Amino acid sequence: MIISIVNHSNGQVSDEELQRAIRAINRQIAEDFAPYWGMSAKLRLEGRSSADPDKVQMADLRGDAIIYLWDRTDEVEDAIGYHFQNARGIPFGFVFTQIAQQVGEAWSTTLSHEALELLADPETNLLVMGPHPNDATRDVFHWFEMCDAVQTESYQIDNISVSNFVLPLYFTGTREVDEVGARNDFLGRTTVGGPLQSFGINPGGYIGFYDPETGAHETFALSGDRAAAARLAVKSAAKEARRSVRYRNEATRAKLRDKMATASKDSASKKPASGNGAASDDSTKQYSQLADPLGIPKKKK
Repeated sequence: MIISIVNHSNGQVSDEELQRAIRAINRQIAEDFAPYWGMSAKLRLEGRSSADPDKVQMADLRGDAIIYLWDRTDEVEDAIGYHFQNARGIPFGFVFTQIAQQVGEAWSTTLSHEALELLADPETNLLVMGPHPNDATRDVFHWFEMCDAVQTESYQIDNISVSNFVLPLYFTGTREVDEVGARNDFLGRTTVGGPLQSFGINPGGYIGFYDPETGAHETFALSGDRAAAARLAVKSAAKEARRSVRYRNEATRAKLRDKMATASKDSASKKPASGNGAASDDSTKQYSQLADPLGIPKKKK
């Protein structure tokens, strides 16, 4: 998998700085993540097709997925519009330098976080059955997110900060029975509540899940965890650019589908040349996968 990185930070991060971070994250994926998960990818810095989403160019379409480095959250609408005009149908993510600054996190950590989660679940439609965080007697369907539960934890690679991440056993719930003492996250830090438990949360982190009983997608943090609440409040400014919002909010998914339809019409009116990388109408499925609670796409009529 190739993940294209497009720098639209308006000078907040230079391409040279970004290349150093990309090298460190590529090492993280190859040396730390892939040996546990068996999934791999390479990040690659690409060009910028245009300052505004006015036409489709090939510069941003060389990868299997795209992460945009953007500066301000008040430009979320422009950022989303840019993606749908230039690369609709391709899995995507956003890293806002403004949000990283507000939560006191290095933007490279946020980029690492986003890259690992885009690698593991590019379409934001994978769910794993596990216990409800407040009621272990019933099951819910947890989002397949690599870093949310440990999102405040990071480590250094080549003096670049990258995100901690969970390990496969985290999603099994068998640590206390089948593999006593095994690792649930890469760093394995012990907090006040002990090591990270399967389907658990470390301080500052959160999880999301679909609850069949309520029929809704919900998020959960540790009781009284002000740091986690503050981070979620700041990140909410990213609106539909956030993976969690694309999981849970049908109104947002409908909005994204409308944006895609508009972008498709605009692109068609400009008659782009054949072979320019534009996606087919089938690409809209990535934004409707979760219309059904279990992520099963509806059959086309």
